[in-house]
Amino acid sequence: MTERQISAGGVIFRFREGGMEVALISVRGGKVWGLPKGAAEKGENLARTAHREVREETGLDGRIIDKLGHIEYFYTFKEEGGGTKRYFKIVYFFLMEYISGKVEDHDSEVDECRWVPIDEAISLMRFKDEKEMLEKARRMIEEIKRAEESAS
Repeated sequence: MTERQISAGGVIFRFREGGMEVALISVRGGKVWGLPKGAAEKGENLARTAHREVREETGLDGRIIDKLGHIEYFYTFKEEGGGTKRYFKIVYFFLMEYISGKVEDHDSEVDECRWVPIDEAISLMRFKDEKEMLEKARRMIEEIKRAEESAS
């Protein structure tokens, strides 16, 4: 039997002189870079889960701007008794603008968190669907920036 899991996470971004940066987390001894995400807690909606998980895993606080989309995948987990359990996971991502915090304040689930220029971040992604999520985030951020510039 396959169990369904719902998670949420985010792409948190900021602008620096060098351009747009996003916060990435590394796990598995720094071998895998990815986006912060995690399971919803009882009574949490997806936006609240995304905000909490980004804060816990990156040490950063952000303002949710919009939904980015979701990814779906299957994975198996080896149980202590020797059996395996199959999961169908759906992860909803939100675009978040950085407000405050330091990447050094991430929780112990994460090996490292760092700000990375968006193009480099896209190339660091191991999984195609997270790469696509970052590409979509870049397009949305560029649209927001154009709208702000034309309004001023």
